[in-house]
Amino acid sequence: MKIEQYTPAEERLFYILLAFGGLVSVIGLGAAYYMEHFGHVVSGMTNQVFWGLPHVFGIFLIVAASGVLNVASIGSVFGKKVYKPRAPLSGLLAIIMLAAGLFIIMLDLGRADRVLIAATHVNLTSVFGWNMIFYPVFFGVVGLYLWTLMDRRMHGYSKAVGVSAFIWRLAMTTGTGSIFGFVVARQAYQSAILAPMFIIMSFAWGLAVFLLVQRSMYAWNNMELHPSVRQRLKNLLAIFIAAVFYFVVVYHLTNIYYAKETAFEHFILVSGGIFPVLFWGGYIVLGTLLPLFLLYHPAIWPKSGSVCAASILTIIGGFCLLYVFIIGGQAFPLDMFPGMEVSSTFFDGVVGTYTPSLPEILLSLGGLGVGFTLTVVGVRVLHFLPQDDLAKLQDAGHAFD
Repeated sequence: MKIEQYTPAEERLFYILLAFGGLVSVIGLGAAYYMEHFGHVVSGMTNQVFWGLPHVFGIFLIVAASGVLNVASIGSVFGKKVYKPRAPLSGLLAIIMLAAGLFIIMLDLGRADRVLIAATHVNLTSVFGWNMIFYPVFFGVVGLYLWTLMDRRMHGYSKAVGVSAFIWRLAMTTGTGSIFGFVVARQAYQSAILAPMFIIMSFAWGLAVFLLVQRSMYAWNNMELHPSVRQRLKNLLAIFIAAVFYFVVVYHLTNIYYAKETAFEHFILVSGGIFPVLFWGGYIVLGTLLPLFLLYHPAIWPKSGSVCAASILTIIGGFCLLYVFIIGGQAFPLDMFPGMEVSSTFFDGVVGTYTPSLPEILLSLGGLGVGFTLTVVGVRVLHFLPQDDLAKLQDAGHAFD
């Protein structure tokens, strides 16, 4: 293993980043304690909207954790040599992002200690129960995968373990999408297209996160990514962004086709206040059209920072899309008796309201802080910097064999 030598300036930067990530993480823990102590009444969640902003952040991290491993899978499973040097970093980020996502989810639910009951009494008839199997096995398989990648004695097993990790992460993301797809109590959910849509969303968001971390590591080490590799990665990101857009369009067109979903689609896309703004402005413009413009415009994408900017916009668009999907789907009132007018004292037919409280915001940011801190430590202590063989990359055609 190569031992990195760091300058005093780099040493100071490391400890500054470590302190920053640790502070944000501690603040998130404090927010979780505050909500645990005083109850979720201090949050913006209600009986109508009970999955709030922390769930948006947590689910984004969990979905992206599966997708970021796609970089390693392309190298090990599909034999693309240009991706193999990036496999260890890909696996590290997959473990860290899943841990950060679960950090948010578990602390947001309240009584996080009771996860032991769920883990020892698995309800296989519940999609939530499946996660008690999906997540621990994902940690184990990806950890084993990293071992085969970084230990020369284990290299012969890397492809077999990589295939297992590839299959398992697809199953895990399918389970995440099915959490919503199997819910019949919300008109926004209960759709078979959600499982594959979550898989392709994981590809786009995971790759965007990977590109940002890789860019930061290269800058930290005064290195530049080879142009042919950069072009390959930016094209892949553009394809994933376009694929997510395709699935989102199909999802909404399918809902519009059914008369019982017309009111919901009008709410989400036109009359729902913040939700149409986040969908059209946040996801469509900032998260889809602008990144594609940056990635495909011949005069822009070769410039330094264009792919990084497109990755940041893709992540912002992902958060906007999830907020609209998760929060908007709960806010819209359930049509319990189609064709009938329902009236009661329990908010039947009333659009739910939700405004994230400060503790929810801090807890969500705390999860990002945990992921940031673990990443800084991981890439510092272990040898995860992707290093390409520049001699082999002189000919761009050979780079992609």
